[in-house]
Amino acid sequence: MSKELEEGTTLQLDFNKLAKVAQCPGVIPVAVQNADTQEVILVAYVNQLALDKSIETGSAVFWSTSRNELWEKGKTSGETFDLLEVRVNCEQNSLLYIVRPRRGGICHTKNRQGEPRNCYYRRLNLQTGVLENLDP
Repeated sequence: MSKELEEGTTLQLDFNKLAKVAQCPGVIPVAVQNADTQEVILVAYVNQLALDKSIETGSAVFWSTSRNELWEKGKTSGETFDLLEVRVNCEQNSLLYIVRPRRGGICHTKNRQGEPRNCYYRRLNLQTGVLENLDP
């Protein structure tokens, strides 16, 4: 991932993501929410294997649609999550994971103090179209 994508001020939305996801049959979206703050941490995808692994380990595990493999959030960065609840929507085509960050951090990106941020750390300025970093 480029530094500009994660830190820049230009909006570069991936409108082709669902086309990539369509090439990974058997996945559904999962929203991930911090149990303590109620913040939405991220949106990812799970298949049956990832869901089973999450339940078995008590850790948030997803299916990486870009690498076609299991992905434990934070395994590389250390910002992993305890899985507290799994909720299912009414049509049973998406999930909500309610989690607690183990180290208190959430995102693999860090602010200037070196602290992990919430993954939704930028806001789109509706007048200028520029991304504003809320946790630089």
